[in-house]
Amino acid sequence: MAGYKPVAIQTYPILGEKITQDTLYWNNYKTPVQIKEFGAVSKVDFSPQPPYNYAVTASSRIHIYGRYSQEPIKTFSRFKDTAYCATFRQDGRLLVAGSEDGGVQLFDISGRAPLRQFEGHTKAVHTVDFTADKYHVVSGADDYTVKLWDIPNSKEILTFKEHSDYVRCGCASKLNPDLFVTGSYDHTVKMFDARTNKSVLSVEHGQPVESVLLFPSGGLLVSSGGRYVKVWDMLKGQLLVSLKNHHKTVTCLCLSSSGQRLLSGSLDRKVKVYSTTSYKVVHSFDYAASILSLALAHEDETIVVGMTNGILSVKHRKSEAKKDPLPRRRRPAYRTFIKGKNYMKQRDDILINRPTKKHLELYDRDLKNFRISKALDRVLEPSCVIKTPEVTVSIIKELNRRGVLANALAGRDEKEISRVLNFLIRNLSQPRFAPVLINAAEIIIDIYLPVIGQSPVVDKKFILLQGLVEKEIDYQRELLETLGMMDMLFATMTRQESSSLLEHTSVEFPDKKKTTL
Repeated sequence: MAGYKPVAIQTYPILGEKITQDTLYWNNYKTPVQIKEFGAVSKVDFSPQPPYNYAVTASSRIHIYGRYSQEPIKTFSRFKDTAYCATFRQDGRLLVAGSEDGGVQLFDISGRAPLRQFEGHTKAVHTVDFTADKYHVVSGADDYTVKLWDIPNSKEILTFKEHSDYVRCGCASKLNPDLFVTGSYDHTVKMFDARTNKSVLSVEHGQPVESVLLFPSGGLLVSSGGRYVKVWDMLKGQLLVSLKNHHKTVTCLCLSSSGQRLLSGSLDRKVKVYSTTSYKVVHSFDYAASILSLALAHEDETIVVGMTNGILSVKHRKSEAKKDPLPRRRRPAYRTFIKGKNYMKQRDDILINRPTKKHLELYDRDLKNFRISKALDRVLEPSCVIKTPEVTVSIIKELNRRGVLANALAGRDEKEISRVLNFLIRNLSQPRFAPVLINAAEIIIDIYLPVIGQSPVVDKKFILLQGLVEKEIDYQRELLETLGMMDMLFATMTRQESSSLLEHTSVEFPDKKKTTL
């Protein structure tokens, strides 16, 4: 062992997502709990008051879930047709819902039968919300109208007919009981004032509007439709920023509890998190199906996403692990630790170092005993290939340096050669491994080319590997050509700078000569 030097495992920089405070914050959720609903989940809304239950609208039912329950604690199903939306009142005691038959119903959370029914829309109601005074309800429907209802009298107060297409989203101001916003498939977002009986602001989104959101301060408005999320200044009616980070239609919007992060869900199965100061994407969630609805609980403790396949994905924030108080043991006194700290070595003292025993890895033991094929087999185990591929690449590099890589790769059966081919196919395109693995791939092709056709499984992987090698070589050739062109440009620029410097000095020299004469 004294004459053997262990293989140095080269470390490579891991190319991946940059770790930020947002990454740590939004990744701090447990594994999602999936709940199957009866149909596509069109709306999710959290109660603003403890215990922060949430209402899920799917098919012809509205389920009320506890924040940590996987079964509904209450169900409202007295609808003639499909229910599209349900929203809690600010005190969490009432729930208003809209359905496909044009009805708007008001429920008490403690009961099951509707307290009030508002009849007036002739087509499906897709948006309902309570005004800031808690005594009025705003609704928008596919009959192009927006209506304001009075809860105590169950009567219609106002009707707005300014939209020219389906009204699919809306929200009421949390500060002013007379203001509310609606978005329509006519590409417009309108703000209505109950005191003027007409819209006081209208902006053109440019796409059918799927969702609107008001900031808590009331000064900013967010609209989504198509692939765009747009932020508007309410006072000036001007567009502040237009975001295009999704690949498909953006269907829902949500604000974090602090108001510093904006979330958007889309049919491209992603939820994007934006900073409300820079409006840049700071995090992203991936889901299994297209997203229709999105909601965040108080203090962002729970994130609920409803999808088109009827799956409700619920993520709960991880709780900080509480350490159990252990009985306090009596520890040595402070003087025990500082004893001999300032001792100075004397001339006659003899320093004795405790020998440290070094243990070789299993692949190092095989290499030490010249078992090269077995060493390669050890680093091709699934645990090593997946978790530490750099170890496998380092062993391949060491075998190539010794000139025995061809011997280690030769003489393998179908199962063994498949493991080698799988590793090469998986990692050949990575720039950090490419120089070593291209050489190994060429050696395998040279060794096993005469026996191609004996195994269909190996043949398929062999052809795939050969294509990857050719493609990688073409990439490197193009890269060398690009580097050559850049070298020529840099050389030309250097030559021009030197010539201009010479001309400048030659012009200045005669002037100095004249002045001396």
